[in-house]
Parts: sequence; structure tokens; C-alpha cells
Amino acid sequence: MSIKAIKTYHLRCHLDEPFGFSQWFYDQRNVLVIEVIDSSGASGWGECYGPADVIQGCVEKFYASRIMGRNPLETDAIWHHMWRASLDFARGGVMMSAMSGIDMALWDLKGKLLNQSVSTLMGGRLRDKVHCYATGMYYTGMPEEELLPSLVDEARGYAAQGFEAMKIKVGKNLAFDKKFIVALREALPDTELMADSNHGFDLPEAIEIGRLLDEYAYRWFEEPLSPEHVGLFRQLHDKLDIAIATGECEQTRFGFQRLIEAGGVQLVQPDLAYCGGPSEALKIRALASANGINCLPHVWGTQLNLAAATHFLATAYPEPGRAEEKRLLLEYDRTENPLRDELYKQQVRVESGSAIVPEGPGLGVEIDLAKLPDFVVTTTETTNG
Repeated sequence: MSIKAIKTYHLRCHLDEPFGFSQWFYDQRNVLVIEVIDSSGASGWGECYGPADVIQGCVEKFYASRIMGRNPLETDAIWHHMWRASLDFARGGVMMSAMSGIDMALWDLKGKLLNQSVSTLMGGRLRDKVHCYATGMYYTGMPEEELLPSLVDEARGYAAQGFEAMKIKVGKNLAFDKKFIVALREALPDTELMADSNHGFDLPEAIEIGRLLDEYAYRWFEEPLSPEHVGLFRQLHDKLDIAIATGECEQTRFGFQRLIEAGGVQLVQPDLAYCGGPSEALKIRALASANGINCLPHVWGTQLNLAAATHFLATAYPEPGRAEEKRLLLEYDRTENPLRDELYKQQVRVESGSAIVPEGPGLGVEIDLAKLPDFVVTTTETTNG
């Protein structure tokens, strides 16, 4: 067995209605999808989180040629070969995102070659279903007096679909955030709620909002502060009872080691399409476990990343273990995304708020190749010889 080709696909779709959060508004989605093909003709697929056109160059111009001819079953050896090749100048950022997508594709390919699911390759599933939380309640262009009831109605809709947990966006402005936090808890008194500011607050603002989240029994406060200032998380935690969650902007076990050592974070959230791929996510989870911290992946993008995260959580032990297990929640983005919902002929099934762990070989999801050209912006191909 050997890697004989690596193809990349920059995919794009335009959205019917732009949506926003504390930092930006989006009117389109872009993702880089990677296909790794071995000498038997079997292929594995992965995706990358980040600027697709930039990451595409990282794969084509740097990594692809360096792993041609290698045994695709040797995922960890290939990861460390890529890591050493770019260590001097790419210990994080878009090149690590490129490594993540390649690594995910290799895990998918390895599962297909061995006729095993990724969760089996990760050590064996502990559960066949993973409880989800609905991520939504993004901002639209409507006035705030209309936006607030619209977001509450959206949340009620997720509850009616069977979601027992959901995550809202905060960071618009303090006055609106406070009204929204209270209104949603009053509307859904028994729902598990979380809040995500996408690093929209300074420390005094995060303390003010965090205390309100405490009062209204939200489960965690996600990305309350900039990832550039890890020392502030300890200061924030000292003022609050709510769990602090972060890590979607972090990469590698080394980055997460620094984050955990700084203190104040109770939940780490690596993205398997960005942190270094499934190979590195398993090491990050072991590191978190050694520090008594739970690891719940950030999920964005398409079915590939969703499937990888589902397998990851199907194999996860909660910290600490107990007879009545605490739920390890899978992020299930509910914003408009044709690249996730229209491109795949085999998807992760989500029923009544729970994801069914795919049982097929590899990641267990499949792109509809007939629909792929509808979304392709550019493609590349690197071959062995």
C-alpha cells in the first residue's frame, strides 16, 4: 500500500441569508476538502478549517509531495513526518490546518482499507449515540427589537426538534446580550444552555456577562476572551462559577499544554479539521484527561468534520467517570450550509437531538461525486510519478 495521489477541492456556496456573530457576517461558506488515494484505488476524505484557498496552496505546494509513496496505514508516522518537515516555520496556523485535513483523510482511508470505523480505530466506541447541542441563534440584519424574539423563537424550534441543549451567541453588545440571556432561560427553563462570545469581550465585560450566565444556570461560557491572552482565563475563572470553555483557535498538544498550564479553563475544544487532525486530537484528549478536563470538539464545516467529531466523542471517557455518566455533547451547527446538507449522499444521522455514530468503514460519510462540481472553485492534484 502506498499513497499515489492527493487531490484538493476548494468548495464554495452562497447563502440565502447572511448571518453574523460578535466578529463578522458571512454571506458564503468556503471549505477545503482533501482526497487521499492509495495504490489500490481506495480513497479517504478529510476537510480543513480556515481559508480554503490559502490552505489549498499549503497542501499542493508543500505537504502532498512529501508524503507520496508512504503507507497510508501509518497515520502517526506520516503526521510526524509532516510536522518535522515544517517545524521551523509552521508550528501553527494554516499549515497545521492543512496537516489536519490530510490526517483526517488518512484516518478515513485507513478505516476503509481495514474495513473498520474510525471509532474502532480510536480504541472502540463506548456509545452508539452522541447527544448533540444545537449551535445557532446567530445575528441577522433585523433591528434588535425584532431580532431578540426571533432568536428565542429559533431556540424554541430546536427544542421542538428534540434538542435538550443549545448554544447561543453573545458579544453583540452588553445590553442586548443581557436581555437575550434572560429571555432564553425564561423561554426554555429546562434546556441545557451555553453561551459563546467568539472572543468578543475584555476581562471586565466577560466578568459582567459571566455572572449573569451563572445566575441563569448556563453550563459553559465559550471563548469569553481573546485566545492571545491565556493568562486572563485564570482571572476570569476566579470571579465565576460557570465553566470556561475555549480552544477552537488552538492547535497541537503543545498549544493545549500551554493553555491548560495557564489555568482557568475547564473545557477544551479542539477542532479536528484544524488542531492537527484526529491523530493530534487524541493526544490533546489524553493531555486534558491527565489534567481532569473534558475535551469536546468544536465542529464547523461539512459532514467530514461532523463525522470525525462524532467518532471522537463515541470513544471518549467523561472526566471523572461515574455510574450515571455525564453527557459529552457534540456541536451540531444549525446555520444554513449546503456544503454540509446537500453535498453528501451518506451523512451523520441526527435524530431527536442525538447523532447516530456511523458504522461504515472509515468516517462513514460519503460525498456525492455527481454534485461535487456544483460547488468546486478550484482543484489540485499531486501524484506519485
